[in-house]
Amino acid sequence: MIRYFSNGMVLLIFTISLNCNQIDSPAPYGPIPSENQIRWQEMEYYAFIHFSLNTYTDQSWGYGDEDVNLFNPKDLDCGQWARICKEAGMKGIIITAKHHCGFCLWPSEYTEYSVKNAPWKDGKGDVVRELAEACKEYGLKLGIYLSPWDRNHPDYGKSEYITYFRNQLRELLTNYGEIFEVWYDGANGGTGYYGGANENRKIDRTTYYDWKNTYKLVRELQPNIVIWNDGGDRADLRWVGTEGGWVGETNWSLLNASGDVPFNMLHYGVENGDSWVPGEVNTSIRPEWFYHPGEDSRVKTVPQLMDTYYNSIGRNGTLLLNFPIMPNGLIHPNDEKASLDFAHAVKEAFATNLVENAKAEASNVRGNARKFGASKAIDSNNNTYWATDDNITTASLTINFGKPTTFNRFLAQEYIRLGQRVKAFTVEALVDGNWLELARATTIGYKRILRFPTVTATQLRFSITDSKSCPVIANIGIYDAPQILTPPAVIRNQIGEIIIIPADAESDIYYTLDGSTPTIDAKKYIAPFPTEGKLNVSAIAYEASSGKSSPVTHEEFDVPRTDWKIVGIDDEKVYAILDGDPVTAWHHGEDKNLPIDLVIDLGYEQHIAEFRYLPEANLWRPSIIANYEFYVSADNKRWTLVSQGEFANIKNNPLWQSVTFAPSNARYIKFRALANTEGNNNIGYAEVDVITN
Repeated sequence: MIRYFSNGMVLLIFTISLNCNQIDSPAPYGPIPSENQIRWQEMEYYAFIHFSLNTYTDQSWGYGDEDVNLFNPKDLDCGQWARICKEAGMKGIIITAKHHCGFCLWPSEYTEYSVKNAPWKDGKGDVVRELAEACKEYGLKLGIYLSPWDRNHPDYGKSEYITYFRNQLRELLTNYGEIFEVWYDGANGGTGYYGGANENRKIDRTTYYDWKNTYKLVRELQPNIVIWNDGGDRADLRWVGTEGGWVGETNWSLLNASGDVPFNMLHYGVENGDSWVPGEVNTSIRPEWFYHPGEDSRVKTVPQLMDTYYNSIGRNGTLLLNFPIMPNGLIHPNDEKASLDFAHAVKEAFATNLVENAKAEASNVRGNARKFGASKAIDSNNNTYWATDDNITTASLTINFGKPTTFNRFLAQEYIRLGQRVKAFTVEALVDGNWLELARATTIGYKRILRFPTVTATQLRFSITDSKSCPVIANIGIYDAPQILTPPAVIRNQIGEIIIIPADAESDIYYTLDGSTPTIDAKKYIAPFPTEGKLNVSAIAYEASSGKSSPVTHEEFDVPRTDWKIVGIDDEKVYAILDGDPVTAWHHGEDKNLPIDLVIDLGYEQHIAEFRYLPEANLWRPSIIANYEFYVSADNKRWTLVSQGEFANIKNNPLWQSVTFAPSNARYIKFRALANTEGNNNIGYAEVDVITN
C-alpha cells in the first residue's frame, strides 16, 4: 500500500498475512503431565529395596507374627546400597519401610513391632534414616514404600487403623527430608496375625483407606512428590499389570480419573483417557522380591536386563529394579555385578548418537523453521522440538547421514509437556537406493526405543502415520548397539531327555552336566540326549565370528519323571504338566468345583521333601492356584497332609513355587487347589515336580 501526504512525503506500508497459530507453539492436546510427573519421568531408572523380617524367614510375605528378634543385620551398610545404585546409573531408591508383615524399619512411635525392639544396634537403629543419609551422600532421591495392608496390627480392617496408617505416613514424610515417590502396594486384606486374632480380614479396597484424604496429607507434607498406588483412587502413577519387567508395546500415559481400570488397560493405558497417569515398570533382579539363598544363581543376566530396559524405559515407562537385601544387610555380590554389567551395556549401546553429524529434513514444518524445524529433533535438547502445522497429523522426517552408516536402534521422544499425540509410525532405511522398512510401532510418549537387525544405509526416514494432533518430536536418536548373546534355555522332558534351546540359530551351544562353567572345550550340543538321575546342567551360547559367549544358564534337575502317570484324568493333553516346557499348560474345566485335586502316581515309592508348582503365565486367562494342600500316599487310599498354605504374590509374580516339608515316603502325591487368584474355578498348571531327599 502507498499513501501520499500533503507535504510530499510517501509512506510505504507492507501488509503481511500470517497465520499466528503456525508461528506460536502448538496448544497442549489432551491431559498433560504435572511438573512432578515430568521430574519423575526424567529419572527413568531407580531402585527398589526389599528388606524386612521376611529376609530372615525365607518367606515372600510375612504373616505378621515373625519374631522381632530375628532382625539383626550386623553388616548393614546403606552406603553400599547407594554406591551400587549410583554406579548402576540409578537416580533414586525406594525402600520397603513397612511390608505386609507390619514390621517397621524405622523406630515408629506408634507400634512396638519395629527396629526399636530388635537386637540390631540395641534398638537404637533406623534403617530409613541411614538410607536417607546415604542417598544424600551419593546424590540420589529417596522414596518410601508403606504397605497399606498390615498383618500384625490388631486394628487392621477397622477405622482406627487408618489413623495409625496416616500417623506412620506423617512420620516417614516429615522426618527424612524430601521424598520423591510414595508407594502403596495393592495387596489388601486376607489371613494374618492381627495382634493374635489369627483370622481372615477382608476390606473394600476402594473405600477403606479413604485415599482422597490420604493423598491430601501426602501432598501437604511433600509438595514435590508423586504417588504410586495399585488400588483405590487414581494416583499419579500406575502399575502396568505385571511384575515381569514390561509394559505394552502400545503405552498411553493416560487413564480415566474414575471408574475401574480393565486389567489389560494397565498394560496399554487408555488412548482417550482424561488423566495423565504414566506407567512404572517394577521388577526384581531375582525371581522374588525378598532375599532367598536358593536364588543366588538365579540373578537376571545382562541380556535379560537389557530386554527389561527396552520393554520399560524403551516403551514410555520408567524402570524400578529391586535389590533383595541379604540377612547381613548388604546387596549380594551377584546382584551388584549384574546391575553394574547392565549399566555398562546400556552405556555402550547408546554411547554414540549417529544423528550428531547428520542433516534432517521434514515433510512439513510449523511456520517458523528456526523454532520448529527438523533440526530441533536432532539437537540433543529435549526442550526444543520439530512440530508441524496444526492440521497435519501425518508427516515424515528424513535423516541424511551423508555416507553409509550402520545402525540397529531407533529412539524417539515426544515433547510431553504438550501431551502424548503419536498413534503410529514407521522407520525405514535407504539401502542401495531403495527404502527398506525396518520397524513399525504405535505410541511414543516420553521415550520409545525400537530394535531391529543391523542395517547399513545412507538415510533413515521416520514417518508418523497417525497422530491425535500435530506431532511435536523433541528428540531422535540412532545407534549401533553391540550384540549381546542371550543364554540358551535348558529343559528336561518327561522321558529324561535334555533339550537346549538357543536364542538364535547362528550360535553354537556348549554344556556341562556337573554344574561347572562350560567353555568351547566342553561338550557341544547337537540334539536332545537321554539322561538319568539328578543333574546340574550349565550351558552357553558361543558365536565363533566374534568370539563372544553368552552368560551361563544353570538348571538343576531331580530324578526324571519317566514313570509318572496322572491318575483319573482322561486327557492326553494333561501331560503338558510333565513335559518340562514352561510354555505349555493344562486346565481343568471351569465347570469343576473347588477344591480340585491333581493326583500323580510317581511309579515307585520315593523319599520326597519338596514339591514345586509353576503356574500358567497367561495374563488373559488366569488360572493360578493361590491356596493349596499337598498330600502323600503309599497306596492312593490313605493320604497324609504334609503341607498347606498360600502362594504369596503369585498372581503378580507367577514363577516357580517351591514348598519344603518333612521328608516323606510316597508313591502318590495329591496337589489340591483350594482357591485361585481370581476367585473362580479356573485351575491350571504349567509344571508340577517334586524334589527327592
